[in-house]
Amino acid sequence: MTGLVPGRASSRHGRPASGATAAAVAVALILAAPANAEPRDDNPTAIKVQAITIDSFLPREPDQRRFGPLEFRGGLELTSPYREFGGFSALRMGADGEHFVSVSDKGNWLTGRIVYDRERPVGIADAEMAPLLGPDGRTLAARGWYDTESLAEHDGVFYVGIERVNRIVRFDFAKNGVRARAAVVQTPPGIATLPNNKGLEALAFAPNGSKLAGTLIAFSERGLDAAGNLKAFLIGGPAPGDFSVKRRDDFDISDCTVLPSGDVLLLERRFSLLRGGIAMRLRRLALADIKPGAVVDGPILFFADMGYQIDNMEGLSTHRTAAGDLILTMISDDNFSFLQRTVVLQFKLVEE
Repeated sequence: MTGLVPGRASSRHGRPASGATAAAVAVALILAAPANAEPRDDNPTAIKVQAITIDSFLPREPDQRRFGPLEFRGGLELTSPYREFGGFSALRMGADGEHFVSVSDKGNWLTGRIVYDRERPVGIADAEMAPLLGPDGRTLAARGWYDTESLAEHDGVFYVGIERVNRIVRFDFAKNGVRARAAVVQTPPGIATLPNNKGLEALAFAPNGSKLAGTLIAFSERGLDAAGNLKAFLIGGPAPGDFSVKRRDDFDISDCTVLPSGDVLLLERRFSLLRGGIAMRLRRLALADIKPGAVVDGPILFFADMGYQIDNMEGLSTHRTAAGDLILTMISDDNFSFLQRTVVLQFKLVEE
């Protein structure tokens, strides 16, 4: 067990507005550049993670807690002296609402536990990082499969989507944890044609009992069909095939999670210097609308730009509390840039 660095109350509310453009430019430059990936030791490493609490989501209205159907519970800004820390592109929370698994876009696992003061996140404990291993036991990064961007869990098995090579691999995490070796998942031909750096960005399994039970749903970041909509895929299950998500307002998909109702909640992201840099939003898709050949759309639940405590938000997960509250947890990808942050945000989704 690594040392816990508890969160501390802070008046810090992110960068001043004058830094927004510089941070946005950094995101554009880094997203356009290939990551460097080198072979490295495959043993898990216990790491220390420092956390500064984020006590207000909207700095200009520090007492505001409600944002549409979301109620802010708290957040953390994370740093670590460990050189591989950062670049977190996907997140899955355990049923206990504490333990989590994340992947970075340099082919690393991050596991750990969120520590709470009542409902408020205050720190990270038990953090470890380890490289994702390929079928032969070598790291995925060593074979060039390092841009791991998406993560789904089904019956103790984790499925990871890899951009640039546009592949999906699975790991028996329940049995072997971060030492599990990848097995390649057979995917439809359309996935191989996705853009090099705008490919598989979000994965989720349709829930048991739904019409798509057993189906892995895969979303591209910005793989566009002939009509300019975002390509998505149904892999396995009773009705495999391709469908699309209506692209709106120049947003791309960065992650997704399945709600208890079975509906899919998309985390979307936009970068535009003309529109103030980075923005994020949540959009809800009805599972009943998802089928081969469909073009799916849904309502926007939430929007935030750089006036809020966001960064390059790329990971989204849900869990239920013992009291029955539905909690959304998000994590940002700092692109290993000193101009960006690793931010964890939690909200209660108010189900009215």
